[in-house]
Amino acid sequence: MTKPTQLEEATHRALELGAELESSGDAKTGGEALERSRALLHAWVDTVVGVVINAGLGRVTLIHANGKESSVASSELPFLLSQPAKFESLS
Repeated sequence: MTKPTQLEEATHRALELGAELESSGDAKTGGEALERSRALLHAWVDTVVGVVINAGLGRVTLIHANGKESSVASSELPFLLSQPAKFESLS
């Protein structure tokens, strides 16, 4: 399966889930709209002061500087964040 096909299928699945719950969604998969969304996400992530990783539940909870929490459900992110840090030698 090609990456554009994977992107299209993942986008369709996410939009369909919202439609099942009678909630509309909006997909940004390229161009200026995607660039803006990514910039906003980076700024939002920069407000994180704590991370709670629960790989068993497939969930990561972000604690923001304002004390609010955001939860991310993912089959990959908790395991990615659970990996031991790999430090490069400075010499």
